[in-house]
Amino acid sequence: MAELSISNSAGRDAVVSMSSVAAPLRVRWLDPNGRASVNVRFVKSTIEHEYPALLAEAGDPATLSQRLIDGDPEIDLEWIGCFLQNTSRVLVDTQRQIAHAVEQFEIVRNPDGSQRDRRPRAMPLPNVTPETPLRWSGKMIAKDEALRKFVFSTKVQLKHINGLTYDFLYAMAKELESKQSLMLVGAGPKANQPLILRRGGSPYRGFLEGRTSGDRYCLLLHLSNLELKKPVAAPSTHET
Repeated sequence: MAELSISNSAGRDAVVSMSSVAAPLRVRWLDPNGRASVNVRFVKSTIEHEYPALLAEAGDPATLSQRLIDGDPEIDLEWIGCFLQNTSRVLVDTQRQIAHAVEQFEIVRNPDGSQRDRRPRAMPLPNVTPETPLRWSGKMIAKDEALRKFVFSTKVQLKHINGLTYDFLYAMAKELESKQSLMLVGAGPKANQPLILRRGGSPYRGFLEGRTSGDRYCLLLHLSNLELKKPVAAPSTHET
């Protein structure tokens, strides 16, 4: 949970809390005998026993094939099948060694998949904080239009932290619900900059949705970093 500052249509600012939307599923998985089953993670192979390492040791595929026939060089009886808990992801280099200093790059591709640009990845600072309120932009987009035009990758829920902010957010949700639209939300004084929630995070466009039921409300900030566009038709080469 984090805090942010947001303004309404009247220009008033309020500090509210922001939390990820999680809808846990209460599901129990049972085996054919009716016993409860759970998911586990186990060691499938070690680096020394994967195909690239075995091929490098054998020298060529034919020699490796013969070794696989004669024995089981791909199996590490000490590790394969062990259950994993509290693991951490690491990056490895081309020599299959742990990389301690990694330089990240952004690759921009053309619609056909070819590479257009390659540049060092930028690490922008977050611009969604209690000190920098998100302005009420007033720019609305119909819900059905937004669903056809943007891909929503994640969403967060805005919550009140006291009675005053409850009234503030409830009125905001009620206004958005009455217009059956999503409001574009951006950072900066003109609300036209992308939202960056954490350092080095992806920039998003924000779309605020409001729902109410009696004295209850729900404010969802849908985040999108991908816009769907109609492809440009290629010029016809057919000669008439």
